[in-house]
Amino acid sequence: MPKVAVFNTDGESVGEITLSETVFSVPMNAGLLHQSVVRHQANRRAGTASTKTRSEVSGGGRKPWRQKGTGRARVGSIRSPLWRHGGITFGPKPRSFAQQMPRKMRQLAVRVALSDKVRREKFVVLENLDLPAVKTKEMAKVLANLGANKALIVTAGRDVAVQRSARNIPGVETLEASALNTYDILRHDHLVITRDAVAKVEEVLG
Repeated sequence: MPKVAVFNTDGESVGEITLSETVFSVPMNAGLLHQSVVRHQANRRAGTASTKTRSEVSGGGRKPWRQKGTGRARVGSIRSPLWRHGGITFGPKPRSFAQQMPRKMRQLAVRVALSDKVRREKFVVLENLDLPAVKTKEMAKVLANLGANKALIVTAGRDVAVQRSARNIPGVETLEASALNTYDILRHDHLVITRDAVAKVEEVLG
């Protein structure tokens, strides 16, 4: 079973924690990580792009000139896609880009991403994250002590003090253990997690 050091907010090692092998010691699966990230990004797309067809563009109800005898090409409407201000042929319409992925695959992808962070020594466990005050400076100081500037901070539950202290630091985000996902794990250099959050992650993914 993998073991990692536990730090306090001053960056000092205060002990060691044994991680669950089923969660934090999973072999790399690049294909699964790619599929999970693509799904996450696809599900974030609004899908609201829209264009008007010739039947939706205003105007064009009258035939501009008679069918024969003018020497010009026959035209039925000035809102034809061939005309300026006409309708759009095969343009985008509002649609959902959502992709489905089995729950077990999603959970496995998170375990693979967490295991990669542990192997690369980018997984930092904190004894606790009790800040003396809700201040960005205090959170920045903690991260500097840990050597984790671009980090994903994971707490066991909703911690308003941590969220408010970290929200103005570039490259830093906070997340609850129950909302942990592959995309956010991979896009941050370090993962800073409290001891309580580790237990919560092992309970959800174990």
